[in-house]
Amino acid sequence: MRVIICGAGQVGHSIATYLAREDNDITVIDHQAQLVAQISDDLDLKGIVGHASDPEILSQAGASDCDMIIAVTHLDEINMVACQVAHSLFNVPKKIARVRRQTYLSPTWSNLFSRSHMPIDVIISPEVEVAEAIVQRLHIPGTTGVLSLADGKLFLVGVMCSQKCPVVNTQLKQFSGLFPDLQVQVAAIMRDSQIIIPGPNDQILVGDEVYIFTETSQIKRVLAVFGHEEQEARHIVIMGGGNIGHYLVNLLQKTHASTSIKIIERSAERARFLSEQLEGVVIINGDVLRQEVLEEANIAHVETLISVTNDDETNILGSLLAKKHGCGRVIALVNKSTYNPLITPLGIDTVVSPRASTVSKIMQHVRRGRIKSLFTLKDGIAEVIEAEVSETTSLANKHLDSMDLPSGVVMGPIVRGEKILFPSPDRVSKPGDHVVTLALREQASDVEKMFTVQVDLF
Repeated sequence: MRVIICGAGQVGHSIATYLAREDNDITVIDHQAQLVAQISDDLDLKGIVGHASDPEILSQAGASDCDMIIAVTHLDEINMVACQVAHSLFNVPKKIARVRRQTYLSPTWSNLFSRSHMPIDVIISPEVEVAEAIVQRLHIPGTTGVLSLADGKLFLVGVMCSQKCPVVNTQLKQFSGLFPDLQVQVAAIMRDSQIIIPGPNDQILVGDEVYIFTETSQIKRVLAVFGHEEQEARHIVIMGGGNIGHYLVNLLQKTHASTSIKIIERSAERARFLSEQLEGVVIINGDVLRQEVLEEANIAHVETLISVTNDDETNILGSLLAKKHGCGRVIALVNKSTYNPLITPLGIDTVVSPRASTVSKIMQHVRRGRIKSLFTLKDGIAEVIEAEVSETTSLANKHLDSMDLPSGVVMGPIVRGEKILFPSPDRVSKPGDHVVTLALREQASDVEKMFTVQVDLF
């Protein structure tokens, strides 16, 4: 597949890394020569210095015979125009653009991206993706990560296992005997920054981060089994009133109407804007790292603090200060993957990444086959893929124990209509089923091939 990626920043680099591993023909465009040189050296791909919306630059990148353009520069307008030029002049079949400014996404102007105006096939909004990810974590407290699958019938949740976890030092094969009516599958374990695909004889240890498939109806009981019975927050403080903070409040007011919300915003001008736009929300103008500001927010009596400023260090330090002053739980927005090894030891409960959310959403549309949803775990160390089984795929009408799965691939639950069928040796996958898999990064393309009948990307 021939792909043009516009933008060599963190998101563009991550997408290029994914695609380069799978023998795709990739060209990256960026106006910063340093970024182009770096990505070209790192991934051994073609890089072009220039503006992605320039027809001449797109022509040099091979737009006339490429399959897809992914526009993720820092400017919405460049991304949109690049897709427009790719469509109008080069007839590129698939066009994906990252659009941050919420005005462009307002329902009032929904006709903007129609095929007759600005024909962008997929629009990704990091603010929307991050806010929705945070709301899911608030809805299922005690989790480090939450993935909703099969139209909400199934979840993959991540939990930390402490000494209070009832199943610590328990072999996985004993779960069915201990909890015979509990539908649960341990799909992966993060231990000492390493991911483990567990076997039946493996045990859960203190300090493990465990990823579990479970039915939606049983999620509270499953979390209790792993030592988590936290209640949903009724008092929330949001650090940072930028686009993400603003959108998050709007979403929370729709989904958690009874929740008390406060925002701490450093900019006086932005704080005034928020006070005019948001009803029923307390706006505090001040530095989130100052003790008196935290005291004004009554942080000691807050169940959850969500730190979503545009600075990773502020989000991390603000979260730690909030915990020190008595806040029950903290969720921090962190862009830089270099901080990931520090998060758990520091005591931050949950991290969300705009880059990871954006990459996951884009990769869902890049993958071939009948992929219904796709998520990346831990900065791309693994992928969770929900895909449909068709008549002519290699999985159709096969027993799970007869499937020759690559090492590093876990076959998760099968979704058949309204039923969730957890794996067992005699389970048969049928055409029309939705099968959920977890695959390590190196095997993700193998899973794609399992569900591919033809190149039905377009």
